[in-house]
Amino acid sequence: MTRTICLNADIGELPGQNGRAMDRAILDVVSRCNIACGGHAGDETSMSQTLKAAKARNVIAGAHPSYPDQENFGRVSMSMSSEDLKDTLRQQVRTFLSIARDIGAPVEHLKPHGALYNDAARDAGLASIVAAVAREARLKVLVGPPDSELSRAAAEFRLSYLPEGFADRRYQVDGSLMPRSEAGAVLSDIKDQISQVMEFVDNGSVQVATGERVQLKVRTICLHGDTPGAIQSALTLRAALHAHDIEIETPAL
Repeated sequence: MTRTICLNADIGELPGQNGRAMDRAILDVVSRCNIACGGHAGDETSMSQTLKAAKARNVIAGAHPSYPDQENFGRVSMSMSSEDLKDTLRQQVRTFLSIARDIGAPVEHLKPHGALYNDAARDAGLASIVAAVAREARLKVLVGPPDSELSRAAAEFRLSYLPEGFADRRYQVDGSLMPRSEAGAVLSDIKDQISQVMEFVDNGSVQVATGERVQLKVRTICLHGDTPGAIQSALTLRAALHAHDIEIETPAL
């Protein structure tokens, strides 16, 4: 029996036509994408071009807002009032959705980026802000880590939740991502990435930094589109999944 998995990618993050070319290449592989909304990367031009590319390939698009910090690519936690954070996320998402409407590109989900993703996974208040912004924008789905404050906020705000795992990131024993600042946090070897993805798909678990296996049931796997060799890694991973009779598609929510 053929199994399925959703692959998603964070895109619209690299500048210029080289960035858009990389986006188009990875959109040929994935079934969902998360497009930078200007907080950590991207502008109206990149949003428009990336949404058009996703629409042309029937890839479901989502908003990918973040702390307003392009200097650090949204990877540093910021201390902001609840209202200020909600305002910046709301503005990022509104700009993105306005462009999507002009293009006629459907947008279904929201996935926070970087430090906000990790912070909201642990902090119920931040998770509620993210979920509230999604709900206000009439987005139906929130994407984030399994069994997290984001998953609980999604239930509170009556949103569907898509639990996510990463192909190229090492996990800690509590199920959280190992900080990028630590050695070994990023899996650069495609064989290691394939092994981790197959562990997710076959067993609903992942081998963490200590060598233990931790249960993490995910329904989508994220591929980063801004890392060296990302396109070749994505193609190799797709081939490995197909070799195991695993099709790439978006689950019904």
